[in-house]
Amino acid sequence: MPKPRKRGQKPDPGAIRLSDVARRVGCSTSTVSRALTMPAVVNEEVRTRIHAAIAELGYLRNNAAGALRTRRTRTIGAVIPTLDHAIYARLVETMQNAAGENGYSLLVTTSNFEVEREWRQARLLVERGAEGLVLVGHTHAPELTALLAAKQIPFINTYTYRPKSAQSSVGFDNRAASAQIAQYLYELGHRQFGLIVGFRKNNDRVKDRIDGVVETLAAHGVEVQDAAIVEEPYSIEGGRGGLRRLLEGTPKPTAVICGSDVLAFGAVIECDERGIAIPRQLSIAGFDDLDFAAHLRPALTTVRVPAAEMGKRAAEYLMARLDGKPHAAHYPLDTSLILRQSTAPPRAARSASDVPAGKKRPARSGKNNAGRSRRKAV
Repeated sequence: MPKPRKRGQKPDPGAIRLSDVARRVGCSTSTVSRALTMPAVVNEEVRTRIHAAIAELGYLRNNAAGALRTRRTRTIGAVIPTLDHAIYARLVETMQNAAGENGYSLLVTTSNFEVEREWRQARLLVERGAEGLVLVGHTHAPELTALLAAKQIPFINTYTYRPKSAQSSVGFDNRAASAQIAQYLYELGHRQFGLIVGFRKNNDRVKDRIDGVVETLAAHGVEVQDAAIVEEPYSIEGGRGGLRRLLEGTPKPTAVICGSDVLAFGAVIECDERGIAIPRQLSIAGFDDLDFAAHLRPALTTVRVPAAEMGKRAAEYLMARLDGKPHAAHYPLDTSLILRQSTAPPRAARSASDVPAGKKRPARSGKNNAGRSRRKAV
């Protein structure tokens, strides 16, 4: 039993043992331990009583001692590009929830879309005891992959799906997802396109999304000039600047495809500033389906990315690897093309017989290498 305290004296958390909590609840120490490390396997009523006893007694786990004893920290790390965008915050939240439900902790840091910074931050996480890592994209510094191989630390790439790669992945085919936007706009009658994207250097997602658009349009005999592909920082100002650059060129686009919703938001704002009517004078499409996309005026046509499921699957993969359980190395996820009011046939095509004005095209689905990619009108 813990030593009696003088009146007004706070309990010493270090003096309270796991057995004290178990004695107070009336269960075994192993049950208390499971409630802390694998809460999902413990009855909810028992788990509630255990946490009440922990709060009452002031018990704190000595994780450092536990890690020395078991050689396990039960910690996973994640290096994501930024926390400024809601799409990545959603990924982190579901990773945190999945980890917490299984007695794991999550450490998060950011790379600012820089592979060298990703390498430095990943090394820091490993030094802090991360047993596995969640990364974004497929392109990493050679030093990072060498470190993880040398230390035998499992990792998984998100926002990409490459089943033939030796690196595990959970995500979608970026090329196929962006190809669907291009195909849809082509079918509406657009022939002059502009792209506003992030920086291609060391970013496989940007490259794949550009390739998906360019190759799809090329198959229809539409060439996208290099000048029509502008690279900007992932920000609203980047979207505004990108649209300004596109409008300075000739011929001017009738449709602009953005590599993210954030860039598309900026493009929409720039159109409003210039008095350009969307979609009557210019169609704009995004990528991600952030919450605000549906509330723009006009609402944004975009690709819905399954960020929440991606985070959950990534965490599950790492925990399975660390716990010695079988798990698929690659997991494909679906994307959906969400049709809203920011896209329409170009003015020149509205009177053409092949694209009647006001005609509602049926939603069609196509399957890509990363599962199904669907069209959905909202």
